[in-house]
Amino acid sequence: QSIGCDDYLGSDKVIDKCGICGGDNTACKVVSGVFKHTLTNLGYHKIVEIPEGATKINITEMSKSNNYLALRSRSGRSIINGNWAIDRPGRYEGGGTMFTYKRPNEISSTAGESFLADGPTNEVLDVYMIHQQPNPGIHYEYIIPGDNVISPQLLAHRRPGEPLNGQLGMPESTNHEDEDLHRETDTLTGQSAGTFPVIQPQRFPSHQPENQVPAVQPPRQNREYNWKQIGKTECTTTCGKGSQYPVFHCVNRITHEEVSDSYCDSSTKPIPEEEACNLFPCPAFWDIGEWSECSKTCGLGMQHRQILCRQMYANRTLTVQQYRCHHLEKPETTSTCQLKICSEWQIRTEWTSCSVPCGVGQRTRDVKCVSNLGDIVDDEECNMKLRPNDIENCDMGPCAKSWFLTEWSDRCSAECGDGVRTRSVVCMTNHVSSLPLEGCGNNRPSETTSCNNGPCAGKVEWFAGAWTQCSTECGSGTQQREVICVRETEGNFDVLNPYECSHLEKPLSQQSCYLKPCGSKWFHTEWSTCSKSCEGGFRVREVRCLSDDMTASTQCDPQLKPEEKEPCNTQDCIPEIDENCKDKYYNCNVVVQARLCVYTYYKTACCASCTRVANRQLGFLGRR
Repeated sequence: QSIGCDDYLGSDKVIDKCGICGGDNTACKVVSGVFKHTLTNLGYHKIVEIPEGATKINITEMSKSNNYLALRSRSGRSIINGNWAIDRPGRYEGGGTMFTYKRPNEISSTAGESFLADGPTNEVLDVYMIHQQPNPGIHYEYIIPGDNVISPQLLAHRRPGEPLNGQLGMPESTNHEDEDLHRETDTLTGQSAGTFPVIQPQRFPSHQPENQVPAVQPPRQNREYNWKQIGKTECTTTCGKGSQYPVFHCVNRITHEEVSDSYCDSSTKPIPEEEACNLFPCPAFWDIGEWSECSKTCGLGMQHRQILCRQMYANRTLTVQQYRCHHLEKPETTSTCQLKICSEWQIRTEWTSCSVPCGVGQRTRDVKCVSNLGDIVDDEECNMKLRPNDIENCDMGPCAKSWFLTEWSDRCSAECGDGVRTRSVVCMTNHVSSLPLEGCGNNRPSETTSCNNGPCAGKVEWFAGAWTQCSTECGSGTQQREVICVRETEGNFDVLNPYECSHLEKPLSQQSCYLKPCGSKWFHTEWSTCSKSCEGGFRVREVRCLSDDMTASTQCDPQLKPEEKEPCNTQDCIPEIDENCKDKYYNCNVVVQARLCVYTYYKTACCASCTRVANRQLGFLGRR
């Protein structure tokens, strides 16, 4: 049979969360929550207050971050991660209990930091967060005694059968000698101060059971023996202030020979008191932190770790000046790292021919991002800053001079009868023409073309003469012309009274004039030959904005600029059939897959297959 927490065989009593043997969890209160506040300033921010008497303390970061937890007492003493010094994970004493500080591996784990302690605390403690990045949330939980909780010291001194709030308690007066005896008893029984006290009321019954055998009283101890200090326990540390206790044994008062402790009165045995030992400080050492994540996901990167000079004293590890660790070689704080080999850029084709036969054009080539396994991957897998150019300008040398023309004017010079439309023509150097000419030649394009808006017979209209010269050579001025009402009859014009034309809008007989500047116009060359004979090519021409003195200008209307490039020869290509171009072997497809068509022997032996591949590649480059 099992033994319960009350030390009775067959008992099913267990310790509840409040530390009460056979309790129902009502003697204490669980306090928990999550700190989710959004913080803006870097540095220490208070999260939660842990009251005096708290047990089962758990402060945990909900996910990994670059923030740190810190713990400080109300007196201002730093317990963990104080004064901007980050402590290593471990056990730290504070507030009357021992805190376990955990910081999971920075690379392999996603869990956050945590403080754990059994308690109870003997003072108020404050938990802080060293804020460096957005708060992932801090979960906190601890247990505090309820209103009906009785101190374990009180239960130890209660009188048998005396009730207190429904439980067994203690009287108003307390014997301090008994209190010390109880504390000694707890020490001898091995009860830890960092765990919940176990309250066992059944061990002090209010009356003697009828079927219980009275305990045999121990014999009176012989006064020939007494307690003697024979030495001390070993120091708990070899340096940095440890502790030790005196050791008492029972000896013969006369011979001082050690005998069994049962010969001495146990109630007179001295209580061992703690003594400090090995007060000299421990040697300083380098405290090495975990490596950070690699700065690059592929290729050569860097990782860092924190190196602090630390020294142990009074069961605490303190951060000290680095000169104290000069007797030791300082570990590296940075290191190279490489998670995997990066993908790289590969140039898959040579440059194409220039897009124009002369002047400045463009040429292209195929550039791909290839993984270390040889597969083509997205461009984002490679370093975009190192990407080779896949398009560039090419200069095919100076072109011949050509005639540059404007578009024909929209209006005919005459509203009826024969008239003309005009355009401007100028000879200039052409950067895109394929004509091998050194000059424009004598075949100047016409600057006028005929137009006719219909017969003018019997029509009454206003006739306007030529404008006089502008009254000024530059700037704003005025000019005049004669305006008369006429009727055309069989090629003759009769002057009429202006009244006859009053139903028509009379042209202006005076207007303002402005000779300089006269403005700018768009000029263009003839179209070049098409870049491809089939499957869609393009042809180009040069367009320039010229002022009235035929110099380059920027005053032309961009919306009226003629097109410089247009598609041409969009019909499909019809490959020429060569009767002598045939495959001599049945497995020429292997030759194509192995890209052996670049060699003369395979190009001849597998002529048909290699030719089809070459035509497809030309078509692909043409579509680009």
